[in-house]
Amino acid sequence: MGEGESIVEVEVEGEGEEKETTSTWNLGKHSQIVQLSEKLMNGNLNSKIEAAREIRKVVRKSSSSKTRSKFAAAGVIQPLVFMLSSSNIDARESSLLALLNLAVRNERNKVKIVTAGAMPPLVELLKMQNSSIRELATAAILTLSAAAANKPIIAASGAAPLLVQILNSGSVQGKVDAVTVLHNLSTSIENSTELIDASAVSPLINLLKECKKYSKFAEKATALLELLSNSEEGRNAISNADAGILTLVETVEDGSLVSTEHAVGTLLSLCQSCRDKYRELILKEGAIPGLLRLTVEGTAEAQERARVLLDLLRDSPPEKRLAPSVLEKIVYDIAERVDGVDKAAETAKRLLQDMVQRSMEHSMNCIQHRAASCTPSVIPST
Repeated sequence: MGEGESIVEVEVEGEGEEKETTSTWNLGKHSQIVQLSEKLMNGNLNSKIEAAREIRKVVRKSSSSKTRSKFAAAGVIQPLVFMLSSSNIDARESSLLALLNLAVRNERNKVKIVTAGAMPPLVELLKMQNSSIRELATAAILTLSAAAANKPIIAASGAAPLLVQILNSGSVQGKVDAVTVLHNLSTSIENSTELIDASAVSPLINLLKECKKYSKFAEKATALLELLSNSEEGRNAISNADAGILTLVETVEDGSLVSTEHAVGTLLSLCQSCRDKYRELILKEGAIPGLLRLTVEGTAEAQERARVLLDLLRDSPPEKRLAPSVLEKIVYDIAERVDGVDKAAETAKRLLQDMVQRSMEHSMNCIQHRAASCTPSVIPST
Protein backbone atom coordinates (compact mmCIF):
# COMPACT_ATOMS: atom_id res chain seq x y z
CA MET A 1 0.00 0.00 0.00
CA GLY A 2 1.43 3.39 -1.02
CA GLU A 3 1.76 6.52 1.04
CA GLY A 4 -1.40 8.09 -0.42
CA GLU A 5 -3.39 4.94 0.28
CA SER A 6 -2.30 4.86 3.95
CA ILE A 7 -3.77 8.36 4.40
CA VAL A 8 -7.15 7.06 3.20
CA GLU A 9 -6.90 4.25 5.74
CA VAL A 10 -6.92 6.74 8.61
CA GLU A 11 -10.00 8.51 7.33
CA VAL A 12 -12.32 5.49 7.09
CA GLU A 13 -13.87 3.43 9.86
CA GLY A 14 -15.18 0.11 8.55
CA GLU A 15 -13.30 -2.53 6.55
CA GLY A 16 -15.84 -2.45 3.72
CA GLU A 17 -15.73 1.33 3.59
CA GLU A 18 -11.92 1.22 3.46
CA LYS A 19 -11.90 -1.11 0.47
CA GLU A 20 -14.46 1.01 -1.35
CA THR A 21 -12.68 4.30 -0.59
CA THR A 22 -9.27 2.87 -1.51
CA SER A 23 -10.69 1.54 -4.76
CA THR A 24 -12.24 4.92 -5.50
CA TRP A 25 -8.92 6.62 -4.73
CA ASN A 26 -7.04 4.25 -7.07
CA LEU A 27 -9.61 4.84 -9.80
CA GLY A 28 -9.21 8.60 -9.39
CA LYS A 29 -5.41 8.36 -9.55
CA HIS A 30 -5.56 6.12 -12.62
CA SER A 31 -7.93 8.54 -14.33
CA GLN A 32 -5.60 11.44 -13.53
CA ILE A 33 -2.59 9.59 -14.94
CA VAL A 34 -4.48 8.77 -18.18
CA GLN A 35 -5.67 12.37 -18.60
CA LEU A 36 -2.19 13.81 -18.08
CA SER A 37 -0.60 11.34 -20.48
CA GLU A 38 -3.17 12.17 -23.19
CA LYS A 39 -2.66 15.89 -22.61
CA LEU A 40 1.10 15.41 -22.89
CA MET A 41 0.87 13.43 -26.12
CA ASN A 42 -1.94 15.25 -27.92
CA GLY A 43 -2.07 18.81 -26.59
CA ASN A 44 -0.42 21.97 -27.89
CA LEU A 45 2.89 23.14 -26.44
CA ASN A 46 1.35 25.04 -23.55
CA SER A 47 -0.81 22.04 -22.65
CA LYS A 48 2.25 19.79 -22.74
CA ILE A 49 4.15 22.13 -20.42
CA GLU A 50 1.20 22.15 -18.01
CA ALA A 51 0.97 18.35 -18.16
CA ALA A 52 4.70 17.95 -17.46
CA ARG A 53 4.47 20.25 -14.46
CA GLU A 54 1.42 18.40 -13.15
CA ILE A 55 3.16 15.03 -13.57
CA ARG A 56 6.02 16.31 -11.45
CA LYS A 57 3.59 17.52 -8.75
CA VAL A 58 1.67 14.23 -8.67
CA VAL A 59 4.86 12.15 -8.43
CA ARG A 60 6.33 14.34 -5.69
CA LYS A 61 3.11 14.30 -3.69
CA SER A 62 2.76 10.55 -3.97
CA SER A 63 6.43 9.60 -3.36
CA SER A 64 5.45 6.14 -4.59
CA SER A 65 7.44 4.02 -7.01
CA LYS A 66 4.10 2.53 -8.08
CA THR A 67 2.88 5.94 -9.25
CA ARG A 68 6.10 6.45 -11.21
CA SER A 69 5.68 3.05 -12.87
CA LYS A 70 2.06 3.78 -13.79
CA PHE A 71 3.03 7.06 -15.45
CA ALA A 72 5.70 5.21 -17.44
CA ALA A 73 3.18 2.53 -18.44
CA ALA A 74 0.84 5.29 -19.64
CA GLY A 75 3.52 6.35 -22.15
CA VAL A 76 4.69 9.70 -20.75
CA ILE A 77 8.44 9.09 -20.96
CA GLN A 78 8.93 9.36 -24.74
CA PRO A 79 7.02 12.67 -25.18
CA LEU A 80 8.85 14.13 -22.16
CA VAL A 81 12.18 13.15 -23.75
CA PHE A 82 11.10 14.83 -27.01
CA MET A 83 10.35 18.01 -25.05
CA LEU A 84 13.97 18.14 -23.83
CA SER A 85 14.92 19.25 -27.36
CA SER A 86 12.28 21.97 -27.60
CA SER A 87 13.32 25.51 -28.47
CA ASN A 88 11.05 26.66 -25.64
CA ILE A 89 13.00 26.95 -22.38
CA ASP A 90 9.88 26.33 -20.25
CA ALA A 91 9.22 23.10 -22.14
CA ARG A 92 12.76 21.95 -21.53
CA GLU A 93 12.70 22.78 -17.84
CA SER A 94 9.28 21.26 -17.13
CA SER A 95 10.07 18.02 -18.98
CA LEU A 96 13.47 17.80 -17.29
CA LEU A 97 11.93 18.13 -13.83
CA ALA A 98 9.21 15.61 -14.66
CA LEU A 99 11.73 13.06 -15.92
CA LEU A 100 13.99 13.63 -12.92
CA ASN A 101 11.10 12.88 -10.56
CA LEU A 102 9.97 9.84 -12.55
CA ALA A 103 13.51 8.39 -12.37
CA VAL A 104 14.08 8.80 -8.63
CA ARG A 105 13.83 5.47 -6.78
CA ASN A 106 12.66 3.64 -9.90
CA GLU A 107 15.34 1.60 -11.67
CA ARG A 108 13.12 0.59 -14.57
CA ASN A 109 12.18 4.18 -15.35
CA LYS A 110 15.86 5.19 -15.30
CA VAL A 111 16.59 2.65 -18.01
CA LYS A 112 13.46 3.58 -20.02
CA ILE A 113 14.42 7.26 -20.02
CA VAL A 114 17.90 6.57 -21.39
CA THR A 115 16.58 4.00 -23.88
CA ALA A 116 14.10 6.62 -25.12
CA GLY A 117 17.05 8.78 -26.17
CA ALA A 118 17.42 11.22 -23.28
CA MET A 119 21.20 11.50 -23.28
CA PRO A 120 21.79 13.60 -26.46
CA PRO A 121 19.38 16.37 -25.37
CA LEU A 122 20.67 16.21 -21.77
CA VAL A 123 24.22 16.72 -23.09
CA GLU A 124 22.98 19.74 -25.03
CA LEU A 125 21.41 21.11 -21.83
CA LEU A 126 24.83 20.81 -20.13
CA LYS A 127 26.13 23.28 -22.73
CA MET A 128 23.56 25.97 -21.97
CA GLN A 129 24.48 29.30 -20.41
CA ASN A 130 21.49 28.99 -18.08
CA SER A 131 23.17 27.63 -14.93
CA SER A 132 19.88 26.45 -13.42
CA ILE A 133 19.05 24.27 -16.43
CA ARG A 134 22.64 23.07 -16.65
CA GLU A 135 22.66 21.88 -13.06
CA LEU A 136 19.21 20.31 -13.31
CA ALA A 137 20.57 18.32 -16.25
CA THR A 138 23.54 17.29 -14.10
CA ALA A 139 21.17 16.12 -11.36
CA ALA A 140 19.15 14.16 -13.91
CA ILE A 141 22.27 12.48 -15.32
CA LEU A 142 23.36 11.66 -11.76
CA THR A 143 20.03 9.93 -11.11
CA LEU A 144 20.18 8.04 -14.41
CA SER A 145 23.80 6.97 -13.81
CA ALA A 146 22.72 4.99 -10.75
CA ALA A 147 21.37 2.28 -13.10
CA ALA A 148 24.14 -0.08 -14.21
CA ALA A 149 22.62 -0.54 -17.69
CA ASN A 150 22.82 3.22 -18.32
CA LYS A 151 26.46 3.76 -17.40
CA PRO A 152 28.12 2.74 -20.70
CA ILE A 153 25.63 4.87 -22.64
CA ILE A 154 26.21 7.91 -20.43
CA ALA A 155 29.99 7.41 -20.56
CA ALA A 156 29.87 7.37 -24.37
CA SER A 157 27.53 10.38 -24.61
CA GLY A 158 30.18 13.11 -24.34
CA ALA A 159 28.84 14.33 -20.99
CA ALA A 160 32.09 13.85 -19.05
CA PRO A 161 34.04 16.89 -20.39
CA LEU A 162 31.02 19.10 -19.74
CA LEU A 163 30.74 17.76 -16.19
CA VAL A 164 34.41 18.65 -15.67
CA GLN A 165 33.53 22.23 -16.67
CA ILE A 166 30.88 22.24 -13.94
CA LEU A 167 33.62 21.24 -11.47
CA ASN A 168 35.23 24.57 -12.28
CA SER A 169 32.27 26.90 -12.43
CA GLY A 170 29.14 25.29 -10.99
CA SER A 171 27.42 25.80 -7.66
CA VAL A 172 28.44 23.66 -4.70
CA GLN A 173 25.58 21.24 -5.40
CA GLY A 174 26.43 21.18 -9.09
CA LYS A 175 30.04 20.28 -8.32
CA VAL A 176 29.01 17.54 -5.89
CA ASP A 177 26.65 16.06 -8.48
CA ALA A 178 29.28 16.24 -11.23
CA VAL A 179 31.89 14.44 -9.10
CA THR A 180 29.35 11.77 -8.19
CA VAL A 181 28.41 11.17 -11.83
CA LEU A 182 32.05 10.90 -12.88
CA HIS A 183 32.77 8.53 -10.01
CA ASN A 184 29.73 6.38 -10.90
CA LEU A 185 30.92 6.10 -14.48
CA SER A 186 34.59 5.48 -13.60
CA THR A 187 33.71 2.37 -11.60
CA SER A 188 31.71 0.74 -14.36
CA ILE A 189 33.59 1.01 -17.65
CA GLU A 190 36.73 -0.77 -18.84
CA ASN A 191 38.66 2.21 -20.22
CA SER A 192 37.91 4.53 -17.32
CA THR A 193 41.18 6.42 -17.87
CA GLU A 194 39.65 7.78 -21.09
CA LEU A 195 36.62 9.14 -19.24
CA ILE A 196 38.27 12.31 -17.91
CA ASP A 197 41.53 14.05 -18.69
CA ALA A 198 44.05 16.03 -16.69
CA SER A 199 41.90 19.17 -16.84
CA ALA A 200 39.85 17.64 -14.01
CA VAL A 201 42.80 17.56 -11.61
CA SER A 202 42.89 21.20 -10.53
CA PRO A 203 39.17 21.50 -9.67
CA LEU A 204 39.25 18.12 -7.90
CA ILE A 205 42.22 19.23 -5.78
CA ASN A 206 40.46 22.50 -4.95
CA LEU A 207 37.30 20.64 -3.94
CA LEU A 208 39.32 18.21 -1.84
CA LYS A 209 40.98 21.12 -0.04
CA GLU A 210 37.60 22.55 0.92
CA CYS A 211 35.77 19.41 2.03
CA LYS A 212 36.10 17.21 5.10
CA LYS A 213 38.73 14.62 4.24
CA TYR A 214 36.68 11.79 5.79
CA SER A 215 33.49 12.65 3.85
CA LYS A 216 31.89 10.52 1.12
CA PHE A 217 32.62 13.35 -1.28
CA ALA A 218 36.35 13.15 -0.45
CA GLU A 219 36.23 9.42 -1.14
CA LYS A 220 34.87 10.03 -4.63
CA ALA A 221 37.26 12.92 -5.36
CA THR A 222 40.35 10.93 -4.29
CA ALA A 223 39.18 7.93 -6.32
CA LEU A 224 39.10 10.13 -9.42
CA LEU A 225 42.51 11.60 -8.60
CA GLU A 226 43.96 8.12 -8.25
CA LEU A 227 42.49 7.28 -11.64
CA LEU A 228 44.06 10.41 -13.14
CA SER A 229 47.45 9.56 -11.60
CA ASN A 230 47.68 6.61 -14.01
CA SER A 231 48.61 8.97 -16.85
CA GLU A 232 51.68 11.19 -17.22
CA GLU A 233 49.47 14.21 -17.88
CA GLY A 234 47.48 13.50 -14.74
CA ARG A 235 50.60 13.10 -12.59
CA ASN A 236 52.05 16.35 -13.88
CA ALA A 237 48.77 18.13 -13.20
CA ILE A 238 48.67 16.80 -9.61
CA SER A 239 52.22 17.91 -8.84
CA ASN A 240 51.69 21.30 -10.52
CA ALA A 241 48.35 22.01 -8.84
CA ASP A 242 48.45 24.51 -6.01
CA ALA A 243 49.05 22.40 -2.86
CA GLY A 244 48.22 19.27 -4.86
CA ILE A 245 50.56 16.87 -3.11
CA LEU A 246 50.03 18.57 0.26
CA THR A 247 46.27 18.06 -0.05
CA LEU A 248 46.80 14.34 -0.70
CA VAL A 249 49.16 14.11 2.29
CA GLU A 250 46.54 15.81 4.47
CA THR A 251 43.97 13.29 3.23
CA VAL A 252 46.29 10.44 4.22
CA GLU A 253 46.42 11.98 7.70
CA ASP A 254 42.74 12.88 8.18
CA GLY A 255 40.72 10.87 5.68
CA SER A 256 38.35 7.94 6.00
CA LEU A 257 39.54 4.39 5.32
CA VAL A 258 38.45 4.77 1.69
CA SER A 259 39.85 8.25 1.00
CA THR A 260 43.20 7.44 2.66
CA GLU A 261 43.51 4.34 0.50
CA HIS A 262 42.94 6.37 -2.67
CA ALA A 263 45.19 9.23 -1.51
CA VAL A 264 48.15 6.96 -0.71
CA GLY A 265 47.51 5.11 -3.97
CA THR A 266 47.81 8.40 -5.84
CA LEU A 267 51.06 9.32 -4.07
CA LEU A 268 52.43 5.85 -4.72
CA SER A 269 51.54 6.12 -8.40
CA LEU A 270 53.49 9.39 -8.59
CA CYS A 271 56.55 7.99 -6.83
CA GLN A 272 56.62 4.75 -8.79
CA SER A 273 56.44 6.61 -12.09
CA CYS A 274 59.54 8.73 -11.34
CA ARG A 275 61.05 8.42 -7.86
CA ASP A 276 63.70 11.06 -8.45
CA LYS A 277 61.06 13.61 -9.37
CA TYR A 278 58.30 12.91 -6.84
CA ARG A 279 60.10 11.52 -3.77
CA GLU A 280 61.43 14.90 -2.69
CA LEU A 281 58.08 16.61 -3.34
CA ILE A 282 56.26 14.07 -1.15
CA LEU A 283 58.88 14.22 1.62
CA LYS A 284 58.76 18.02 1.56
CA GLU A 285 55.06 17.95 2.46
CA GLY A 286 55.68 15.87 5.59
CA ALA A 287 54.15 12.61 4.42
CA ILE A 288 56.08 10.26 6.74
CA PRO A 289 53.90 10.51 9.91
CA GLY A 290 50.66 9.91 8.04
CA LEU A 291 52.12 6.99 6.11
CA LEU A 292 53.47 5.39 9.27
CA ARG A 293 50.08 5.69 10.92
CA LEU A 294 48.44 4.21 7.83
CA THR A 295 50.62 1.08 8.09
CA VAL A 296 48.80 0.41 11.37
CA GLU A 297 45.31 1.86 10.91
CA GLY A 298 44.48 1.63 7.20
CA THR A 299 42.73 -1.02 5.15
CA ALA A 300 44.87 -3.98 4.12
CA GLU A 301 45.39 -2.36 0.70
CA ALA A 302 46.22 1.04 2.22
CA GLN A 303 48.69 -0.53 4.64
CA GLU A 304 50.51 -2.27 1.82
CA ARG A 305 50.57 0.86 -0.32
CA ALA A 306 51.89 2.91 2.59
CA ARG A 307 54.68 0.39 3.24
CA VAL A 308 55.72 0.34 -0.41
CA LEU A 309 55.72 4.13 -0.54
CA LEU A 310 57.77 4.36 2.68
CA ASP A 311 60.32 2.02 1.12
CA LEU A 312 60.54 4.29 -1.92
CA LEU A 313 60.89 7.40 0.24
CA ARG A 314 63.64 5.81 2.36
CA ASP A 315 65.64 5.34 -0.81
CA SER A 316 66.24 9.09 -0.85
CA PRO A 317 69.78 10.47 -0.43
CA PRO A 318 71.19 10.47 3.13
CA GLU A 319 70.73 14.21 3.58
CA LYS A 320 67.01 13.81 2.84
CA ARG A 321 66.42 11.00 5.32
CA LEU A 322 64.91 11.48 8.73
CA ALA A 323 67.35 11.29 11.63
CA PRO A 324 66.84 8.05 13.63
CA SER A 325 65.83 9.96 16.77
CA VAL A 326 63.22 11.95 14.83
CA LEU A 327 61.85 8.80 13.21
CA GLU A 328 61.63 7.04 16.58
CA LYS A 329 59.74 10.00 18.05
CA ILE A 330 57.26 10.01 15.14
CA VAL A 331 56.69 6.25 15.45
CA TYR A 332 56.22 6.50 19.23
CA ASP A 333 53.69 9.34 18.89
CA ILE A 334 51.72 7.32 16.35
CA ALA A 335 51.84 4.20 18.53
CA GLU A 336 50.58 6.23 21.51
CA ARG A 337 47.62 7.51 19.50
CA VAL A 338 46.78 4.02 18.24
CA ASP A 339 47.28 1.85 21.35
CA GLY A 340 47.54 4.32 24.24
CA VAL A 341 50.42 5.19 26.55
CA ASP A 342 50.63 1.74 28.16
CA LYS A 343 51.27 -0.12 24.91
CA ALA A 344 52.98 2.66 22.94
CA ALA A 345 56.53 1.47 23.53
CA GLU A 346 55.73 -2.09 22.49
CA THR A 347 53.85 -0.96 19.36
CA ALA A 348 56.59 1.52 18.40
CA LYS A 349 59.22 -1.19 18.76
CA ARG A 350 57.24 -3.52 16.52
CA LEU A 351 56.77 -0.81 13.89
CA LEU A 352 60.46 0.07 13.86
CA GLN A 353 61.45 -3.59 13.65
CA ASP A 354 59.11 -4.03 10.71
CA MET A 355 60.62 -0.99 8.98
CA VAL A 356 64.15 -2.27 9.59
CA GLN A 357 63.21 -5.72 8.31
CA ARG A 358 61.62 -4.32 5.17
CA SER A 359 64.63 -2.05 4.63
CA MET A 360 67.00 -5.03 4.94
CA GLU A 361 64.90 -7.08 2.52
CA HIS A 362 64.86 -4.19 0.07
CA SER A 363 68.64 -3.77 0.33
CA MET A 364 69.20 -7.50 -0.17
CA ASN A 365 66.96 -7.48 -3.23
CA CYS A 366 68.97 -4.58 -4.66
CA ILE A 367 72.28 -6.43 -4.02
CA GLN A 368 70.95 -9.59 -5.64
CA HIS A 369 69.67 -7.62 -8.62
CA ARG A 370 73.02 -5.91 -9.10
CA ALA A 371 74.88 -9.20 -8.74
CA ALA A 372 72.66 -10.84 -11.32
CA SER A 373 73.11 -7.98 -13.76
CA CYS A 374 76.90 -8.21 -13.42
CA THR A 375 77.10 -12.00 -13.87
CA PRO A 376 78.36 -13.00 -17.35
CA SER A 377 75.88 -15.04 -19.33
CA VAL A 378 78.66 -17.55 -20.16
CA ILE A 379 81.27 -18.43 -17.52
CA PRO A 380 84.56 -19.35 -19.18
CA SER A 381 86.15 -22.65 -18.09
CA THR A 382 89.54 -22.56 -16.35
